Amino acid sequence: MMRNRQRSSQLGLLLLASQVFQVGLDNIPPVTLAVLALNVYLYLFPAAPLLQACVSVQQAYWYKEWHRLLLSPLHHADDFHLYFNMVSFIWKGIRLERQLGGAWFLYLLSVFSLLTGLVYLVLEAVLTELTQDMSYSMSCAVGFSGVLFALKVLSNYYHPGGVTYVMGFPVSNRYASWVELVLIHITTPGTSFVGHLAGILVGLLYTAGPLKTIMKKCAGFVTSNGYSSSGSSGYSGTGGDYSGYHQYPPGYTTNHSASYTGGLTEEEQLETAIRNSLNDRGPSSHRGAPPPYGFHLSGDMGADEIRWRRLRRFDS
Repeated sequence: MMRNRQRSSQLGLLLLASQVFQVGLDNIPPVTLAVLALNVYLYLFPAAPLLQACVSVQQAYWYKEWHRLLLSPLHHADDFHLYFNMVSFIWKGIRLERQLGGAWFLYLLSVFSLLTGLVYLVLEAVLTELTQDMSYSMSCAVGFSGVLFALKVLSNYYHPGGVTYVMGFPVSNRYASWVELVLIHITTPGTSFVGHLAGILVGLLYTAGPLKTIMKKCAGFVTSNGYSSSGSSGYSGTGGDYSGYHQYPPGYTTNHSASYTGGLTEEEQLETAIRNSLNDRGPSSHRGAPPPYGFHLSGDMGADEIRWRRLRRFDS
């Protein structure tokens, strides 16, 4: 989330389009792609001006404008705010939607979006009461990053192990969200510390609290190819939050001759192929490129080619 501010240029949209085509539309699951498209559409054609879309205790609770809980996650302060959030969301969506299934992932996003806003309001109200500072209740936030923090907690829960490199220092994925919470607040002015904290708390309510059980009971059904309560163990993926911090698996290597298929799931094969095809480009491909606000992916190798290589491996 970010506090409301003026929009900047449209360079972020061009960078986002470049990232999407590097990943490849075929490699982005349908719900992730649809949510991405909705965020871009509402940036170009907002359902309401930012001052009427952002969420705050004053507007949502005092003035009963609860519809802001629906609007605020889907609106962004400027094009780079949109770019950072959507690049991070693409990676998290690719992993989580394919593991949980499209129907459950859409359900999860809907619940996380609403709950992140509600927890944000509760935290701001508590801060107002403790400090007697009304500015907390009037602080208005927009953006998808609170939901992204919740998804990051969920991704690390389903894929334990591995580390996140924050400013060059390895941090266990268990604590990465908390470290990034603090560093993003310090290094990126205008971001909402409380909004990001709300996302982490919602993620913990799902992974360590009653939220997952409540959602299952409310849904009333479990699709055969959808929600999975266990999940596979392993690495959570080379994700990049909008802050530009990167994750790498234990023993990560840039050896391009490594096998794409041995012992890996289909999602991990796709991840490895994307990473290695990016490394193959070499440093010259980034000459003149903008600073690494997010992370760069390449979709040169699609899922079909990965499946074909795996079939050849089994045939041999």
